[in-house]
Amino acid sequence: MTWQGSASDLARRLARDAEAVCRHYLSNGRRQGRYWMVGDVRNTPGRSMFVRLSGPEYGPGAAGHWTDAATAEFGDLLDVIRESCGLVDFREVADEARRFLSMPLPPPQPQPLGAQCQPAAKRGSPDAARRLFAMSQPIAGTLAERYLAGRDILLSTHERALRFHPGCYYRDLVTGETLTLPALIAAVTSLDGRITGVQRTYLSPKLDPSGKVGKAQVADPRRSLGHLLGNGIWLGLEPDTSVPVMAAGEGFETMASLRTVMPALPVAAATSANHLAGLIFPPGCRRLYIAPDADAAGRHGMERLSQRAGEAGILALVLRPQLGDFNDDLRHLGPAHLAAWLSDQLVPEDARLFLPPG
Repeated sequence: MTWQGSASDLARRLARDAEAVCRHYLSNGRRQGRYWMVGDVRNTPGRSMFVRLSGPEYGPGAAGHWTDAATAEFGDLLDVIRESCGLVDFREVADEARRFLSMPLPPPQPQPLGAQCQPAAKRGSPDAARRLFAMSQPIAGTLAERYLAGRDILLSTHERALRFHPGCYYRDLVTGETLTLPALIAAVTSLDGRITGVQRTYLSPKLDPSGKVGKAQVADPRRSLGHLLGNGIWLGLEPDTSVPVMAAGEGFETMASLRTVMPALPVAAATSANHLAGLIFPPGCRRLYIAPDADAAGRHGMERLSQRAGEAGILALVLRPQLGDFNDDLRHLGPAHLAAWLSDQLVPEDARLFLPPG
């Protein structure tokens, strides 16, 4: 049986006993009518996520399908097992599902000589995120480095937030197809440097005609895992240090583009507009440059973060790209042009400190 078929079959079997699955893995929720209500897929108390307990085996309204109204996440009961148990690899998810269903486990695959077994991650997505990051490798010489270079993003080798995983588990939430794909892994950390989550950018294993690495051809090539609110993908931040001036935005590539032309400026990518609005400020912050996405959600995130900054006595200033975003500016206009464009938007003191002379 293929992995795809195995995933679909397991999801259907779990859906036939959807309430029992929810009582076991989403124990902080409760049944309300035809649904199981809980805070989120990680079993947080609350009511924003609902799981269908009955319905057809396939398509809209199928039993076992769930939606989180607060985050717009959705999936099936295999995703519930993965997130509530903090699992990373599909084999671990499938084995846990088979244990619950009292199905025989597949024979163990032979391990390479010298390989050591790792225990499953503890319950809770931050543990899974830390495990995935630890399983990954530095980006030097990998597809991840080539992907960033293809987008003209050049970062110091000392950036500790970025790693590469050659075969990261990806599951299509609609078809149930399971793939392993190379991925750029970006650590989401708190201000003390503790990893609370990761963002995975799934990459194509093949070079495009120009010799560059692109994103994988999947429905959502960028996914996040763990506790993200208040935290961010920090570039240039030393834990527990004073940061008088910084920049923040939603997207990693937007902020990495700014860091490319201003390598001494600490930046944070919050991964979404809602998370941008809740970003925690580092100690000693006096000026905050915000690089919002050009949509309604981005404007809301910028406005909320600006309001919070003002309440904390921090001057908030907005940085605007010339094109769609700062990575577009970097790739199509070049670093010198982007630096010149930014110089008119920075406080003169910051322009002298962070931008190259000339």
